[in-house]
Amino acid sequence: MDFGFPCLLAVSGFWWVVIAVAGGLFALVAVIVVIIYWQLWFQAYMSRANISLLSLVGMTFRQVDARTIVQGKIMAVQAGIGSERETGITTRRLEAHYLAGGNVPHVIRAIIASHRADIDLDFDRAAAIDLAGRDVLEAVQTSVYPKVIDCPDPRQSKRTTLSAIAKNGVELKVRARVTVRTNIERLIGGATEETIIARVGEGIITSIGSSETHLAVMENPDSISRAVLARGLDAQTAFEIVSIDIADIDVGENIGARLQADQAEADTRVAQAKAEVRRAMATAKEQEMKANVARNRAKVVLAEAEVPMAMAAAFREGNLEAVKK
Repeated sequence: MDFGFPCLLAVSGFWWVVIAVAGGLFALVAVIVVIIYWQLWFQAYMSRANISLLSLVGMTFRQVDARTIVQGKIMAVQAGIGSERETGITTRRLEAHYLAGGNVPHVIRAIIASHRADIDLDFDRAAAIDLAGRDVLEAVQTSVYPKVIDCPDPRQSKRTTLSAIAKNGVELKVRARVTVRTNIERLIGGATEETIIARVGEGIITSIGSSETHLAVMENPDSISRAVLARGLDAQTAFEIVSIDIADIDVGENIGARLQADQAEADTRVAQAKAEVRRAMATAKEQEMKANVARNRAKVVLAEAEVPMAMAAAFREGNLEAVKK
């Protein structure tokens, strides 16, 4: 019997079943993909964000939050900051920044804000600032709207004023307010607010210390601001100092008078100590002289005791009679 044709039909039927199952699975996967990503893709498509459906699927396998990337791309496109070629904000670069641990929405908002304020900030610099641990959005906002820093900063120090002493010894307590603007070009590697506060505090203390009297400082407190600004304290920092204003200035203690009083008291104690030394030396000398007097009296007594013996010897030898004649 010839079973070739029935076997061929059976094999053909098997492959048709396989193809049908594969087609069904493919259709099921396609339906799932459409259900999951259709809303995001349609949103990106309607916003002209240029993100394909396959890119959205690939983000899932690359463990990238597709919604974050889509929203960032849409914000960039809708803000009108330029095309992908002009701004460098591509889907792949946004994914790379996300995988590096960056904050994609913050970077996009910072670029949009800088574009509105006519500040030169591209995607590479914004991403680098974000990955360096700086808040790039706050940096752009501070560059547009300068912020005020208290000197000293009450959040970092228990003291609310700076203490400085003029040449006449009078203490002045000063509180300053420093207005700074972010320098985007020096944001990476530039010193932070703490350095600004420390430098301004040092400059204020130096300026007051070089003043002849405290009255001159109180008459012209703006001289302190001018002297401090002339020192270029914002060098190598992430900020540009706009102004330094003396918010409050009070007179403290007369440190010079107190030091003079302390010095006078110390001199008095030294003089008393020297007097005590001289008195002790005089007492010792007196006791020494008394001892010498007692020693000399003893010698006199000894000499008087030898007189009778000498007279007796003179009688025995007959020298006394000869002396009388």
